[in-house]
Amino acid sequence: MALYDLKELLANNTYPGRGIVIGRSADGKSALIAYFIMGRSVNSRNRIFERFEGGMRTKAFDESKLSDPSLIIYNPYLAYGKDVDIITNGDQTNTIYDFLAKGEDFEDALFTREFEPDAPNFTPRVSGICCYDFAAKDFRYKLSILKSRSGDPEECLRFTYDYAAPKAGIGHFIHTYKCDGNPIPSFYGEPEEVELPNTAEELASLVWENLNEDNKVSLFVRRVPLCGCCEPTEVIINKNK
Repeated sequence: MALYDLKELLANNTYPGRGIVIGRSADGKSALIAYFIMGRSVNSRNRIFERFEGGMRTKAFDESKLSDPSLIIYNPYLAYGKDVDIITNGDQTNTIYDFLAKGEDFEDALFTREFEPDAPNFTPRVSGICCYDFAAKDFRYKLSILKSRSGDPEECLRFTYDYAAPKAGIGHFIHTYKCDGNPIPSFYGEPEEVELPNTAEELASLVWENLNEDNKVSLFVRRVPLCGCCEPTEVIINKNK
């Protein structure tokens, strides 16, 4: 059994911020990825997810209401070939992609980045990567968080978690904020181990229905069959329509 119930973690937290879930489906046959965004300001809530070839972007729902795109418009998801998926809460997605193209790795890329410059919150950058071995019908994944030390902008703490042998029905959940507040307290501790269902649709329903109704904005879920012969399944839900 997983240590935490994802439904309860979401339902009991009005503002986890932006969150990543990665793990293995309950039947063991697929990798599952979920990424959601939330917002308290008009600027943050004025967004949708939009898929494009090779990735997914955030986009202003109403361009006339977009006041500052610097930290809210980015590519949360990029595919690096067919064997690697990158998912993050900011433009470090592109940093990771560029480093992989140079033959360097996930950690090298994130060493060049730090938390967001949005004082007084100094929002953490959370990132994930899935590396698939379709011949072995397996995968491994990593999660990272770059955060300030107790709100001190002079020091960036860097944590990476490597999951080399994902178990069926188990995933890990990392998010930017521990809970709501002013300033908003950063996530702390290890990624939360959670139980996962089988399909993208089931995971999307679990996450979307339990995010705070006022603050949730968009959700992206991707299911990658590890057989290598079936196409991935994706779900995108936008509150703004």
